[in-house]
Formats: sequence, C-alpha cells, structure tokens
Amino acid sequence: MTAAENAKPPTRQQRQHCWKLRDEYFACLDKLSIVDPVIVEKEPTKAKECLEKKSQYEDACMASWVEYFNKRRVLDVKQREYLEFSKQQSGK
Repeated sequence: MTAAENAKPPTRQQRQHCWKLRDEYFACLDKLSIVDPVIVEKEPTKAKECLEKKSQYEDACMASWVEYFNKRRVLDVKQREYLEFSKQQSGK
C-alpha cells in the first residue's frame, strides 16, 4: 500500500482481500508445519513455496496488521496446545 492509501482506513473489500491472502499464506505454512511466520523471514528457504503468498499478503495488508496476525497465529497455536495439555492432565 502507498502512503496515501495508509492515510485512510482500508475499505471492506480491501480488508476481505487482506484476510483471504492471510488465510492462503497461513494454509501454506500449515502444510509445512511452520507455526511462526518469523521463521520464514529468517530462513526463506524453509518455505520457498510460500514466498509468493507471503509477498501478496504483506502487500495487501497494512504492516501493523501483518505484525498482529503473525503474532496472533503463534499465540493461538500455543493456547490450543495448552488447552489440549490441560485436558490430558485433567483426564477429560
């Protein structure tokens, strides 16, 4: 997005497009069992087939959203793992 586009909030259509590309990128990471998108930043070779989707996602979404979604993905996985662990420990 250009500076002019960042000055005003994204339209509903732009938000939906961002979410669609985010979901496609995260699905690609899921296939490779990559939870934290930061890994792709540090070692792009681990997710070569996801790099184009990553680029599209980052171009379509505001940088603050990308940062939030990436952190939220990691947190969601950790929460699910903790809940599963808690269920196992409680015997349910």
